[in-house]
Amino acid sequence: MRTAAAVIVSNEMIARDIYRMVLKTDLGQETACGQFVQVAVPGYFLRRPISVHRASEDELSLIYRIAGDGTRTMSTLNAGETVDLFGPLGSGFPLLDEDVTLIGGGVGVPPLVETAFRYIQAGYNVTAVLGFSDKDVMICRDELEALGCQVVIATMDGSAGYKGTVLDAIEQAELPVKTVLACGPLPMLKAVAARYDGYISLEERMACGIGACMGCVIRTPDGDSRRICKDGPVFRIGEVEL
Repeated sequence: MRTAAAVIVSNEMIARDIYRMVLKTDLGQETACGQFVQVAVPGYFLRRPISVHRASEDELSLIYRIAGDGTRTMSTLNAGETVDLFGPLGSGFPLLDEDVTLIGGGVGVPPLVETAFRYIQAGYNVTAVLGFSDKDVMICRDELEALGCQVVIATMDGSAGYKGTVLDAIEQAELPVKTVLACGPLPMLKAVAARYDGYISLEERMACGIGACMGCVIRTPDGDSRRICKDGPVFRIGEVEL
């Protein structure tokens, strides 16, 4: 991990209150799928942790939702401006020797795109089940289909794909699911973990991003603790209590 000054290539709204920021930086060479970076936002002391959406030798792509004043300020930054990044941080998704089902909810979907790319590049079949509140916040569907994934959509209001949750969509589409890699809101992850084996990536507010402040501690079933930023955000299902 290290700090790096990155030049903004683009920073555009791709859905309601959701933006994609493309950055010129060589941090992508060191980034595993599922890791995140801490973004320094002008005028704010604490950095914002954002999962990496895509990584290459000379670019990183981040997708984020406006959730407060800091991310609102991020959305106003323009191409050509420079932001300071710290990372890559945390544990990423493992590259297993098998086909996988990716399950994502909301802005938990973006890190699954790089994950899908690496699995498909390795010759495995990938199914992606994506859940959103409605079609206006749906993201990454076209990208995943372009990579070669089978994509199944669920929306709570039924405005796109199957009506209901990601688990409803899996059931209605009669998808065979063995091993899952999932990222999204906690209620979704709890439901996924109760039904399947695999790995989950937890979303959490973070301060330092390196495990020093102990602000993102989660318990294990045997009473030990794990730091989401340092030991996660990816954990094997059953490793931590949800």
